[in-house]
Amino acid sequence: MKIIVSLSLGLLLFTFAGSSVLAQHRKLTVILLRHAEKDVSEEADTANPGLSAEGKLRAQRLVKIINKYNPDAIYSTNYIRTRATVMPLARSRRAMIFIYDPRNLNQMVDLIMSGKLKRIVVVGHSNTTPELANLLIKQDKYKTLDESEYDKIWVIKIKRNKRKPNKIREKVITY
Repeated sequence: MKIIVSLSLGLLLFTFAGSSVLAQHRKLTVILLRHAEKDVSEEADTANPGLSAEGKLRAQRLVKIINKYNPDAIYSTNYIRTRATVMPLARSRRAMIFIYDPRNLNQMVDLIMSGKLKRIVVVGHSNTTPELANLLIKQDKYKTLDESEYDKIWVIKIKRNKRKPNKIREKVITY
């Protein structure tokens, strides 16, 4: 009986250790973007505005662009404009939007790197999106976006548990 229990326990530990090693070497794709154009009209909430008409159109166009990456998860800051930017994508994928804290980007990096997901979309702001890209690639390469810039998408490919990216591509897309 002790032999069967020992063998079962050993097999179980071997299985978990093997899956952990495999998870460390999987490729991860992180798609980072800034929210679409915010509503700056006189009627808009200045602290937490929604999207402008142009921003709503951009959010719709994002669906086609981002869907080709088959994202497993969608993360957004807890602002109306960021959630509204990825809401059409979430609806098309029948996915939830998970909230993250833009004041703690290192926590988001840890979540990205330790998760079991392969393809993640993260929507943020003009300052947090480039900063998150920099943290993921371990370089100070990207600067804060101009207030008028809404058309950049970072596609960062990372080998799991190695923050050095295999490949970094920055696309400027007019969508």
